[in-house]
Amino acid sequence: MSTTQMDSQTRKQVINYLGDFVTPSRLQKIQQVLSQRTRHLTVVLEDIYQPHNASAVLRSCECFGVQDVHIIENRYDYEINPEVDMGASKWLSLHRYRDGEFNIGACLNHLKQEGYQLVATSPHEHDFNPVGLPLDKPVAILFGTEQEGLSAQALQAADFFMRIPMAGFTESFNISVSAAICLFELTNRLKKSNIPWQLSEEQYDELHLEWLSASIKTPELLIKRFLETRQAKH
Repeated sequence: MSTTQMDSQTRKQVINYLGDFVTPSRLQKIQQVLSQRTRHLTVVLEDIYQPHNASAVLRSCECFGVQDVHIIENRYDYEINPEVDMGASKWLSLHRYRDGEFNIGACLNHLKQEGYQLVATSPHEHDFNPVGLPLDKPVAILFGTEQEGLSAQALQAADFFMRIPMAGFTESFNISVSAAICLFELTNRLKKSNIPWQLSEEQYDELHLEWLSASIKTPELLIKRFLETRQAKH
């Protein structure tokens, strides 16, 4: 049985079992991080091709507790620089759209169906800044390349536009800086609000099991042993 096929009760039992194979401090850290994770806010990256910037955005997402990153690869492959990423991608859910001609549409349609409002970042449009962006519904923040920005298709699909106020001559921030500024402000606002931004119980348990497995050697064998022992008792 794969971990994705487990019912909620079995998943909880396996989590309790695997918890004995990590140190108490490690277990506490996993649970602490999970309590600060959100799927109310997600990030979409369209054709971000510079490994340094791509990896820096992932690191910011992980540090600010944003679990999901949706990566659209039309013209460029998305490469991770391990020296910048610092292992952040190991703890994130990366959704890559790279197999078809309509990767942008596939990604944005999926997010719409999941109830996300699409917010395009652009220095040329100004519906909201990060301080005033509505967060009552789940929000997907779209980032494009530094030179070209988001594609016309992404801009047309957006429900809102967001711009970071600036006081200098330069038109825009580096993409990784823009992402960090937006995520800092938006996650801060979420945590101070009454919005139910934290993971659901099922989401929490799924990631709990995934992260415990990532922290243990041969987790598949341990899970198989536990399930076989449990079945024998019944």
